[in-house]
Formats: sequence, structure tokens, C-alpha cells
Amino acid sequence: MQSPARQFSHLVSAIPPPVQVIIAILSIQLGAAIAINLFSLIGPAGTVFCRLAISAILLCVMIRPKFDKNVRENISLLLLYGVVLALMNWCFYEAIARIPLGIAVTIEFMGPLLVAAISSRRRLEFLWIAIALFGILILTPNIGDELDPIGVMFAICAGTAWGGFILISKKVNQALPGSDGLAIGMIFASIFMFPFAAGNLALVFESIGLFGNLILLAILSTTIPFYLEFSALKKMTPQAYGVLITLEPAAAAVIGVIALGDVLGIDGLIAIVCVTLQPLAQR
Repeated sequence: MQSPARQFSHLVSAIPPPVQVIIAILSIQLGAAIAINLFSLIGPAGTVFCRLAISAILLCVMIRPKFDKNVRENISLLLLYGVVLALMNWCFYEAIARIPLGIAVTIEFMGPLLVAAISSRRRLEFLWIAIALFGILILTPNIGDELDPIGVMFAICAGTAWGGFILISKKVNQALPGSDGLAIGMIFASIFMFPFAAGNLALVFESIGLFGNLILLAILSTTIPFYLEFSALKKMTPQAYGVLITLEPAAAAVIGVIALGDVLGIDGLIAIVCVTLQPLAQR
């Protein structure tokens, strides 16, 4: 009889890669809505660390990664993967602590769009990428007025890290079998975040409700989506992933309005539409 972890892996592999990415998108944005409500208690850094640490534990139980010679030979790549993973999440949480969720995700998309542009070979794709970038530039006049410039800066940094994550994930997939690289990278990401989060961690053990929310956050924001995206990237090119993932601003905007009461101006809606329209060019 197969182990639960292997059965889960087979179940995930049976899902078409594009569907895996869409499920991951919805899961991440639901998790982000939960995370925002935790910032006042343990801060963005504390929330990221708890999320990554809990996810690392869950993934290690599910995947049971082997710390063998192959891991030692690729330790530098895995360390880089963990740092990029941590920075991507930390910068994103610092961004949504200051600006609306849908806007933060839209700005963050500079990373995947750059990956799509670099790997694109069709002229039509460049047109749609240009439209998406135009949508992001529309937000520029609002910086310092309706948009916190520090929040915008963190969203840009998160996008840069996201682009790196896409490219590094491909190399990790090639270097390590299965999903071992994801679990080990999550461990390194947690270790990297610990010094920045240690000051607020005592609160986690003082509230059962807070701890329960962190477990739910870890499952929705990290364990499920990163496992699905890591699996999808084994069968998708970085370009295809970078294009499909542009559906995320629309999902973030809807969840932000419904769950968080975010108010998006006309500029924000235009920017989100410009970025989200890009996948239609692939039909």
C-alpha cells in the first residue's frame, strides 16, 4: 500500500498544471487576507516566519526529503532558493501591510512579467506584456498620495524576488528529484527569517486562536500553493507560468474587496485589468 504522502503526490500530479496554478492563486490570496489581520499582533516578519516554519514541518512530513549527497552537492542552490523564498514572502507582507492587496499583487507582477518578456519569442506576447506594464505605470501618480511609497517599494522588491523564484525553481527541480528541494528550501527560508521574527514569537504560544490561524495561514499561503506551483513548474516553462499567473491580481482584488474592504480607485482597476488581460493573448 502506498504511503499517504505518495498518494497525495499522485493526486496532485493528476491535476493539469494550469489548474494547479489557478488553485494556488486562490489559496495564496485567501491566505493573504488572513495574514493581514495578524500583522498587528506579530508583525509581517513574525507572520512570514511562522508561516514558513509551519509549512516546512508539514512539507517534511508529507514529502520526507532525503538529505543525501545530492543535497550536499546542491547546497548553495538550495540556500539561495530559501533566501529568495523568504524575501519574496517578507517583502510581499510588508507591502500589503501598507497598500491594498490587489494593488500590491499588481505591482509585484513586474517580476513574472520580466521573466515572460525575457523568454518570449512571439511578437504578440511582447504587445500584451507592454500593456500589462502600462497598467502598472498608471499607478505611478498615486505614489505618495493614495499609495504608500514604502509599500510600493516592498511590492517591487517582492516582484523581483518572485521572478528569481520562477527561474531558481526550475534549476532546483532539475537538480533534486521529486519535491525534496521545496521542503529543504522552506527549511532554509525559515532559518533565514528567524532573527527578524524572534522578538514577537512569544505571543504565538500565548494564544490558541492565534496559533490556529497561523496553521491555517501556512496551509493556504505556503503548503498548498507552493507544492502545487513547484509541481506545475516541472511540466510548464517559466514563460507559461509567468503568463498564467497574471490572473492573480484579479483574484487578489476580488478577495481584497470582499474580505478586507479594500477600496480600489479607477487607476487601480485599470492597472489590474491591463495585467490580467495578458493570458487572453495565449488563446
